[in-house]
Amino acid sequence: MLPVHFPPWQTVYWWFRRFVRLLLFRTIHDVALMVDRERAGRAPAPSAAILDSQTVKAPAAHGSRGFDGAKKTVGRKRHIAVDTDGRLLMVGLTTADISDSAGAQAILDALCRRWPWVKHLFADGAYDRRQMLDKAAFLDFVLEIVPRSDAPGFQNLPRRWVVERTFGWLTRYRRLVRDYEARLDVSEAMIYAGMSSSLLRRITHP
Repeated sequence: MLPVHFPPWQTVYWWFRRFVRLLLFRTIHDVALMVDRERAGRAPAPSAAILDSQTVKAPAAHGSRGFDGAKKTVGRKRHIAVDTDGRLLMVGLTTADISDSAGAQAILDALCRRWPWVKHLFADGAYDRRQMLDKAAFLDFVLEIVPRSDAPGFQNLPRRWVVERTFGWLTRYRRLVRDYEARLDVSEAMIYAGMSSSLLRRITHP
């Protein structure tokens, strides 16, 4: 389904895979993120992040998928960290049967390397687990659990709504509504490409 003036799909895919290995899509995204933060009057590098996960369906042909009992969904889970305005900082992909706290522990390691200025984390009750708390403390993070409200009806919880909005931004792209990719690195690159598009549009059309 490539445009008629493109080379054969094998050539296009070879270049795409090369860009993925070079982390080009992630680099474009991170540069656009820092530019957008400066445009909004913020420091280029964030100091706080919000953690959450999203379970999406994946085709049956994929080996790397699992069953999320809470969501009754067979597929993959996207573990993400966003800044306090909802910009994507980090994403990690696992099978859907991996718990939120277990998947987030890998996010913390990557977050330390890529955004070393982040020290304060916000998360919901699913991350209030001993191993997760110990890992955060070991990496010098302050993890703040935002509890769920017992009041009836919809409640706009502090910090929690920001990451939910980011998931909404992701699902604006049809390619990201489900996880169609056989490879996790390709799936991750598609997420960064989609979020880069959103950031670049915001920067060029404020």
